[in-house]
Amino acid sequence: MSLTTPICDFVGRYKDSGTVRAHMPGHKGRLFLGCEDIDITEIKGADALYEAEGIIAESERNASFIFGSGHTYYSTEGSSQCIKAMLFLAMGQQHREKGERPLILAARNVHKAFVHACALLDIDVEWLMPEAEGLSVCSCPISANSIRKKLAVLEKRPFALYLTSPDYLGGTADLAGISEICRGSGMLLLVDNAHGAYLKFLEKSRHPLDMGADMCCDSAHKTLPALTGAAYLQVSKDILPQLNRDPRQALGMFGSTSPSYLILQSLDLFNRLISEGYDEKIRQAAQKITKLAERLSELGFDAGCPEGDPLKLVVRDVRGGIWLAQRLREKGIEVEFADSAAVVMMLSPANSDDDFEKIYASLKDIGAAEKGEFALLPALTRPERVMTIREAVFAAGETIPVTEAEGRICAALTISCPPAVPIAVSGEKITEEEIKILLAYGIDRVDVVK
Repeated sequence: MSLTTPICDFVGRYKDSGTVRAHMPGHKGRLFLGCEDIDITEIKGADALYEAEGIIAESERNASFIFGSGHTYYSTEGSSQCIKAMLFLAMGQQHREKGERPLILAARNVHKAFVHACALLDIDVEWLMPEAEGLSVCSCPISANSIRKKLAVLEKRPFALYLTSPDYLGGTADLAGISEICRGSGMLLLVDNAHGAYLKFLEKSRHPLDMGADMCCDSAHKTLPALTGAAYLQVSKDILPQLNRDPRQALGMFGSTSPSYLILQSLDLFNRLISEGYDEKIRQAAQKITKLAERLSELGFDAGCPEGDPLKLVVRDVRGGIWLAQRLREKGIEVEFADSAAVVMMLSPANSDDDFEKIYASLKDIGAAEKGEFALLPALTRPERVMTIREAVFAAGETIPVTEAEGRICAALTISCPPAVPIAVSGEKITEEEIKILLAYGIDRVDVVK
């Protein structure tokens, strides 16, 4: 069954109507960049994203059917907007009514949008630190058992558990097992699934909603054929009736009143693409990436596709991921991410067979490194919190050399990339130990409370 594309259809009719555009935007549909004739604003019939009752509402119903959600809400400002709305929806009113600051339990490898949300909403965070030393600050493996142990010693019950899964390296959490703990503890399970929108369309769905999550954010633009900024706020069927706030209003609190209709059209069009067999193309792409990883392994590379995130290709190299990324860049290949140990390539059905062959040929030409031991990154600490996130973010601040930061309070995140484990979070005191770690990661300046 091919699903309708009401947003695209409306804009297409408007483009061809010859209507005088005596309204925003200022380009009036004349081509400068090349897409202006289908770039409109909230004119009559175009619906309004945060009060959707017409074509946007119809398109979202199609997306909800595809994802099997209670409702799938569109975002034109990425998962960053969805993360803020998700926390606002989850925290409810119970703590505010008691005069308490809400508490959330979170794995430490969060996108900076999460910390910004905590600052705006005045939420306290109890952090779950990585359970083992690793090769990257992007990973923060958390087991169900560690969550149980943490809950047993907390004096205050968190309103939710927040996880990033998949992470930047494709690592995934045991969401099915963890969701059972959340239900038994009266917590919501919120998942940053920005890198995993496509997981719904694998042979067996690995999407967080199907693993027991109550809400999650999906960045459609990261892995699906959608424009940059296209994202979904996914709300499960079970939790939707229990929310005491309107998800549209929550999104509107953190988004522009002028959402991009170009991005809305790309979300709308994907509904039809997936209903016409794009899911099979995703599965075929995953098989191609797995085969490419096997071929690279035969050349001697430490290459693999994470089981839980098969559209990622991770190549580790003792010469350094940043070094390898530069060699690939010189050969016309730009990777998604590189750190001291690995490069990460995010591939999709939109990559051609020639793309796969060029990656293989380029790495073959570079040559695999001699076998060696990867140096583990410095162990991350749990700094002392002396201010709330909100207090530190909104306090007067200054930027100083890291070497002068001992005893100062972190104002802005010290983080290498989102989502990753920050060495210090807003409101935490920077010690000599954190300074050594910051310098080891190449961070030489830090924002502190003035």
